[in-house]
Amino acid sequence: MSNDSRYAGKVAVVTGGASGIGAAIVRRLVAEGASVVAGDIDSAKLEALGEQLGERFTGLTTDVTSEHAVEAMVVTAVERYGKLDVGFNVAGGGGGAMLVEQTEADWRRVLDLCLTGVFFAMKHEARQIVDQGGGAIVNVASLNSRVPMFGGSAYCAAKAGVAMLTQCGALEFGEQGIRVNAVSPGLTETPLTAGLQALPGATDAYLERIPLKRVGQPEDMAAAALFLGSDDATYVSGTNLFVDGAWETTTYPDLRPFLAQLSRA
Repeated sequence: MSNDSRYAGKVAVVTGGASGIGAAIVRRLVAEGASVVAGDIDSAKLEALGEQLGERFTGLTTDVTSEHAVEAMVVTAVERYGKLDVGFNVAGGGGGAMLVEQTEADWRRVLDLCLTGVFFAMKHEARQIVDQGGGAIVNVASLNSRVPMFGGSAYCAAKAGVAMLTQCGALEFGEQGIRVNAVSPGLTETPLTAGLQALPGATDAYLERIPLKRVGQPEDMAAAALFLGSDDATYVSGTNLFVDGAWETTTYPDLRPFLAQLSRA
């Protein structure tokens, strides 16, 4: 964990901040001097983080598919810590189904979680950040914002939307001194990928396509996200930074056999 002070005196919000990439971002922010409000649907994990991180951390049960809940999270940051400098929008999730088998309910659930939730967060973060004379927003997209996969139509479409929403935000907010960028993780060891990676042969199928030959860690993604949110990146906006071990240079494995195993589990 970094001992830098890039974020000393800064205030940040993090959606999906209770586990995985979000929790890694939260821990790194606090270590670098920030005060953080993290929103997540997992209240127990937020409470556990709070016990570890102390008074510069506030956990707030937040469903990012509710605009009211997202606005309340952002307002809480300003009320508790006096301002908002940076927003990290991490909350997301998927679910595997071939396109012709995708239900409307599952399609809407994934788009609401992965795309609409980012829209809500950007909207309300920007309103507060502009009052501080500028700042940054960092969205978490995905390798799948550019690379398709079997069974991932909703997720891929949503993450491609996040990538374009990031560029729209950079265009619209730039004159107000707000930079907007995205991080696009490749395969990362998180609770969301644990089920698939546990299937025999699945991780090997991924690693065959990843030139660096390892699975990413949440800390890899946090390092990239904090760079984009910091003053080290003051002339970087509208960028989608792929943090994928060069996976984008190859292709996606055929996940159909593994999806079939998951559906039988």
